[in-house]
Amino acid sequence: MSTQNVKGKVVLIAGGGKNLGGLLSKDFAAKGAKLAIHYNSEGSKAESEKTLAEVQALGAEAFLFQGDLTKVENLTKFFDETISRFGGIDIAINTVGMVLKKPFTDTTESEYDTMFNVNSKSAYFFLQEAGKKLNDNGKICTIVTSLLAAYTGLYSTYAGAKAPVEHFTRAASKEFGSRGISVTAVAPGPMDTPFFYGQETDDAVAYHKSAAALGGLTDIKDIAPLVEFLVTDGWWITGQTIFANGGYTTR
Repeated sequence: MSTQNVKGKVVLIAGGGKNLGGLLSKDFAAKGAKLAIHYNSEGSKAESEKTLAEVQALGAEAFLFQGDLTKVENLTKFFDETISRFGGIDIAINTVGMVLKKPFTDTTESEYDTMFNVNSKSAYFFLQEAGKKLNDNGKICTIVTSLLAAYTGLYSTYAGAKAPVEHFTRAASKEFGSRGISVTAVAPGPMDTPFFYGQETDDAVAYHKSAAALGGLTDIKDIAPLVEFLVTDGWWITGQTIFANGGYTTR
């Protein structure tokens, strides 16, 4: 499936209304794909509606789906509504995530549960739904974090909750491979989006900007083409997590 050959393909994007997900939605729309765009809550509704308008202005068929994907029934509804509208799903991308920067000894049980529900549970059942419902030769990609290769404190619940997704990716790729479905994860460095800044002090932002060998924060414009490659021409890569962070961390 060439990057130029997504015309008429159905692309489902969790968190597709803004930031990296929004850019992916617009990129795929420009290439002629049909879009199922998820957003989580009222707080991201306006931005997601703007993304939908831009996608439709590019000539793409698209719809918005609102739901808390930590509830499995919402994931099921999202996949089922996409199939009902478009007849199938070819590409499923999960950009959903939530970050918490907090000392280990200050983290509450409620915060732990929330972080694992958003970053781990929803990712697991997204992969499950995709495995059940994607067309043969479909493609799946999940966004994780370059903190998986970091030796650092303060992100125990964020990096810890994203870590299982690496194994989910391996297991899913093994189980779905006989149907021609590739499954990958992409681990960006700290991205220059509102998702990043809410947790960080000015000093921490300065550190993160200086930490990458290539300099600066990760730009979503450098991540979107990689995701697009993995779910098209790069489909032969499967079961792997790709660290794309300008040399911020490596293994």
